[in-house]
Amino acid sequence: MANARILVIEDDPTIGRALEATLQSEGHDVVWFQRADAALRDAAAHNPVLVLLDLGLPDRDGVDVCRELRVIAPNTRIVMITARADEVDAVVGLDAGADDYVTKPFRLGELLARIRAHLRRADDASAPGPIAAGDIMLDTASRRVFANGIEVDLRPKEFDLLALLAREAGRAVTRERIMEEVWDEHWFGSTKTLDMHVLALRRKLTGAQTKLTTLRHVGYRLDP
Repeated sequence: MANARILVIEDDPTIGRALEATLQSEGHDVVWFQRADAALRDAAAHNPVLVLLDLGLPDRDGVDVCRELRVIAPNTRIVMITARADEVDAVVGLDAGADDYVTKPFRLGELLARIRAHLRRADDASAPGPIAAGDIMLDTASRRVFANGIEVDLRPKEFDLLALLAREAGRAVTRERIMEEVWDEHWFGSTKTLDMHVLALRRKLTGAQTKLTTLRHVGYRLDP
């Protein structure tokens, strides 16, 4: 996705300038903020394709900012940048609506690879074409989901996970493939986040006859 609008929310001027300059050199429309409130106003006005969000901001807690971004821009990809190495912190951020995270210090090349992967997914997700699996229908153009005719509110990563399983309805999808395609090939975090998203999907699809089946030691299958 060329010329994507990317919002960088990072209070460290060395990291912020480096990210801004590098992403601009790749042809993107990049805006860098060191404080959260100004960044949130910009996100509401311009709906960025992707946000790089530092959790250690001087004026706001990054997890709270992530939650607000998810409301303001529900389809925006959010990649957290954190100095918190504890897995629990990462899971809290992912549960707040982030799509991915990297820990400081990070390699710029690795972060850029993740950004490119998320931009590809955002580009693919904008392509029209409904997906049907039993009584579940996904409209990829509007990113809306209907179960037995009733609309279901899904977070972006939940939508991506369900879309993959729906495209492969009736067939097993391995955990490895899910982590690679729904998250990305450079994901180094725990796969527990996948289990959390599956549990959330099951709760939200309780009215559907189509079931999400766990395949022990393998992965998951969507059964119409």
